[in-house]
Amino acid sequence: MEGRSQQFVAVLGATGSIGTSTLDVLVRHPDRFKVSVLAANTSVDHMTSLCRLHKPRYAHMADSDSAERLAEAVADCDTQVMTGADELCALVQSPEVDVVMAAIVGAAGLLSTIAAARAGKKLLLANKESLVMAGALLMDAAEASGAVILPIDSEHNAIFQCLDSNDRAVPSLDGVNSIILTASGGPFRLWDADAIYSATPTQAIAHPNWNMGAKISVDSASLMNKGLELIEASWLFRMPASRIEVVVHPQSIVHSMVRYDDGSVLAQLGNPDMRTPIAYGLAWPERIDAGVKPLDFLNMGPLEFEAADTARFPCLRLARESAQAGGTSSVICNAANEVAVEAFLSQRIEFGNIPIVVENTLAGLANQEPVSIDVVLKQDSLARQCAAAEVERISKGA
Repeated sequence: MEGRSQQFVAVLGATGSIGTSTLDVLVRHPDRFKVSVLAANTSVDHMTSLCRLHKPRYAHMADSDSAERLAEAVADCDTQVMTGADELCALVQSPEVDVVMAAIVGAAGLLSTIAAARAGKKLLLANKESLVMAGALLMDAAEASGAVILPIDSEHNAIFQCLDSNDRAVPSLDGVNSIILTASGGPFRLWDADAIYSATPTQAIAHPNWNMGAKISVDSASLMNKGLELIEASWLFRMPASRIEVVVHPQSIVHSMVRYDDGSVLAQLGNPDMRTPIAYGLAWPERIDAGVKPLDFLNMGPLEFEAADTARFPCLRLARESAQAGGTSSVICNAANEVAVEAFLSQRIEFGNIPIVVENTLAGLANQEPVSIDVVLKQDSLARQCAAAEVERISKGA
């Protein structure tokens, strides 16, 4: 890596919204960054276009059939196509990668994220599930290897910008009283409980401010996304859940805040565009152009703040309780939510059943100490089985 004029970047989840925004920032700075690895799940046509545009040394597809099709499509390129979880871990740990954008959605991103941390890479963390499932293991791996972890979620990136940190991006909590996570409130912020319960997938993914994938959009609608972010913040900033506040801020201009002991509150503001935190992470500790429209204070309108309603949005309560319980509770919570959201999107259960699946799965499995990845993955598997059974019971009206 030493002596290279460019940083070599692996973009995991390249065809998703974060991956797309990352590549947009990277192409603005060809003197600083070179895409060396692109990874996706099954989007062969999209990956073919990306490979031809960015000319990565390696492309990885999680699905083996998709990998074969991609290899045929880019046979005339210098890109080597790979598949398999072990192969992806090897890629992110290779000397041909300096920076890893971990943007694979869900538990599927865990192993490659841990691998990057163990290899001492600069890790741009957009896969919140890695910390939700294995926070202690990921943070310990980074500490042991000297890896730099930079949060990419807009809220955690905002918090990081409001804190002092050392040359390894480890934040200081000196004088910090609490962290304040802001939530847009999602598309159902003003809906009553009955309407929320019977909301459709089309309604749930229609986020008012952000352009995101279906799963994350549903999580935003249920406020589970904010709950997972609370767990993530607890690990990233070594802050107990009891000192992490959540407030609803519909405009998504204030991305999060830090409350200090002297009464000061520092906030990071900006238009709702993920290229801002991505550019900050890529260039840290410098700042570079992200292609984002400047915030217009004279025309942006009033900024509103409301309490988060855990009665209408019980997923936030369940995630906070999981954070406070510790152990593998957050693993179970995350896995059950993924199963429930998938069932909702395929119209097997109603929106209001999502927190029911999560709560019953949490009640049905014993909490354990996450001493290893194997324990985490076993609990994840058991939780998925339990949640799937719960979905089946609900779908049959039992």
